[in-house]
Amino acid sequence: MLCVLMKTITENKIKLVKWSPSSRSKWVDRFLARPPFDTKTEEVARKILADIQREGDQGIVRYTKKYDNVQLSPTEFRVKSKEILEAKKTVDQAFKKAAAETYKRVMAFAKAGKKKSWNMASPHGGKLGEQYVPLDRVGAYIPGGKAPLASTALMTVTLAKEAGVLEIIACTPTRVDGTVDPYILYALDLAGATEIYKIGGVQAIGAMAYGTRALPKVQKIVGPGNEYVTAAKRLVYGHVGLDLVAGPSEIAILADSSASARNSAADLLSQAEHGTGAEKALFVTTSTKLAEAVRRELVRQTKALKRKDSISVVLKKGMLLVVVENLDAGIELCNRFAPEHFELQVKRPRVWLKKIKVAGAVFMGPWTPEVAGDFVAGPSHVLPTGGAAIMFSGLTIDDFQRRMSVIDFSKKDLKETLPVIQAFSRVEGLDAHGRSAEVRFAKMNRSDGVME
Repeated sequence: MLCVLMKTITENKIKLVKWSPSSRSKWVDRFLARPPFDTKTEEVARKILADIQREGDQGIVRYTKKYDNVQLSPTEFRVKSKEILEAKKTVDQAFKKAAAETYKRVMAFAKAGKKKSWNMASPHGGKLGEQYVPLDRVGAYIPGGKAPLASTALMTVTLAKEAGVLEIIACTPTRVDGTVDPYILYALDLAGATEIYKIGGVQAIGAMAYGTRALPKVQKIVGPGNEYVTAAKRLVYGHVGLDLVAGPSEIAILADSSASARNSAADLLSQAEHGTGAEKALFVTTSTKLAEAVRRELVRQTKALKRKDSISVVLKKGMLLVVVENLDAGIELCNRFAPEHFELQVKRPRVWLKKIKVAGAVFMGPWTPEVAGDFVAGPSHVLPTGGAAIMFSGLTIDDFQRRMSVIDFSKKDLKETLPVIQAFSRVEGLDAHGRSAEVRFAKMNRSDGVME
């Protein structure tokens, strides 16, 4: 097996190129040119969503049978309390302790970042401000196919709980025996999910977006997924709110000669093992010697990993090592990539942090591997992918709150701003707008109701 693997994964299959902002590289251009969505993937997602919208629960039954090879009735969609109790018995103590620690840290970060309602005085005794209130019913998608992402349960549902959302729905794929991974169930229960459903894939997104008899619709869907789940989320936007575009994992590492080849390779591989084959990993360095050492380490370390077959696909198609003249050029390339995860493996990383403009999350220095963010640091690991970091930010507690502007004018405030209101009303041809302010200061002719 290792001989076959070594024929598949060789150093020359992992691309290593030189790049500068003033020159072009076909390999860099190909690596950066990842489309926001695939037409064929979207067509599949669109059909499934249309069937779920039309057929409701029976559509979910059909697609669960087709893709998960499980025959479930609508009454079996929702996880029963006895299943959660059984999961609590099954999960080992080491994981329970780990989950508790992650929950504590994610909750603390959410509390620290939670926005509170506030007011400021207007010029003449009134008040202006913002009011934040939690959403009523949200849905979280928890991947559970190729990897049971129990950590995602904690990185999504915990935020909704701290925001004050009363109904927190979680959808995750069923296993072939009709059960849900006990570690996912345990994490969801710990995080505060109020309803858990054995529904995965596009059909889960459709169920939460449109609602069925078994699963009433939600107001917003959060959480990562494969390319089909991501496409489905885009297609249901407007029926529900969304957090961001979060598909196959990505990582970029910017390193100087002080970085460790072994550590860098390990970090790149951590994101290549998710199993979709669409993962992206970019290593940018000022040192040719380091780049070559990382390439050797990637091959050596892959041989010892359980998911070596999945990783080999990414090494050939989604891995790129780039040598640049200086760190400024490296920063520019990484900003163009707009990575989900960005590691700064350089001397004085705080200095270079100021130049990073586009990334889902930044990991600083040799003691902050990306995996710390995946599992325990505190910020949610649900982050934008596919270049979406240029327009989206990662999941935060804000995603589970509504923001309402509050305007409380005094009579003097309105009188002072009346000329402004009148000017805009005149220019925009909206005389009723101007009149709604003017009428408060005008005397009315009681016989005809006309302002004097």
